[in-house]
Amino acid sequence: MKFPRLLISVFVLFSVTTFDAYAADRDLAAENADRELVVRFYDRFFNAHDLSSADVIADNYIQHNPAVPDGKAPFLSYFRDHFRDNSGARARIVRSAVDGGLVFLHVHATNGPGDRGQAVLDIFRVEAGRIVEHWDVIQDVPAQSANTNSMF
Repeated sequence: MKFPRLLISVFVLFSVTTFDAYAADRDLAAENADRELVVRFYDRFFNAHDLSSADVIADNYIQHNPAVPDGKAPFLSYFRDHFRDNSGARARIVRSAVDGGLVFLHVHATNGPGDRGQAVLDIFRVEAGRIVEHWDVIQDVPAQSANTNSMF
C-alpha cells in the first residue's frame, strides 16, 4: 500500500512541529542539573558506599523495585546491609540520559571481582533537587551470549 504524498508530508510536518514544541518547553539546564545530581549520588553511594550521599533522597521516596521498601530510611537500611555483605559491590555508569524530571542510567553492577554482574537500567524522578522516585530493570550478564554484542 502506498501512502499519498500529502499524507506523508502532513505526518512529517506534524512530527517536526511536535518535537520542536516539546524541545522548546524543556529546561535543558535544569534537566542537566538533575542528571548531574543523580550521577554524583549514584557514584558516591554505589561505588564509595557513602551512605551520607543519600541526603539527596526525599524522606517519602517512592521505590518500584519490589525488593526495596519505600522511604529514605528503609532504603538506607537495605543498602547498608547490602554493602556490609558485598564490600566489593560497584556500579559503573555506562551512559545516562534525561527527559524532564526523569534521569536514566544504564549501569554495569557487580558485587565483587570475578562477578559478571548485571545490566541495570535505573530511572530516577527528581523534584526540586531531591530524588523522589525510582524504577529499575535488571538483567544478569550471562556467561555466553547468542550474539557478539555487549550488553553495554
